[in-house]
Amino acid sequence: MAALEQKRFESPEETRAFVDGTGRLDLVTVGGTQIGRGVFEPGWRWSSHVKPIAGTDSCQSAHTGVVVQGRMVVQMDDGSEVEYAVGDVFYMPPGHDAWTVGDEACILYDVTGMAAYAKSA
Repeated sequence: MAALEQKRFESPEETRAFVDGTGRLDLVTVGGTQIGRGVFEPGWRWSSHVKPIAGTDSCQSAHTGVVVQGRMVVQMDDGSEVEYAVGDVFYMPPGHDAWTVGDEACILYDVTGMAAYAKSA
């Protein structure tokens, strides 16, 4: 029988910092699923602050989750884009850039795309 699990993002199992202190990814694993909390500070942009870590031209992770603070624009390699805000549930396929909007950090929870995110290739 499976056991109940409880973890908190205040004590993540792993934290990955973005370039120039522009945010971080906190990770926990429960029930065999890795869940990430992304904290993206004002001025953060994937192509500036994660691309040097990932080593790819665009983000190659697929993300599924919810935004709980702030706003973020995601632009696909084909040029299409969506702005996500508090309460939006999202799916972002691989092949995108992203950046925060405004003066508030964007915080989101992701249940699919964080295992390799902001991890050196």
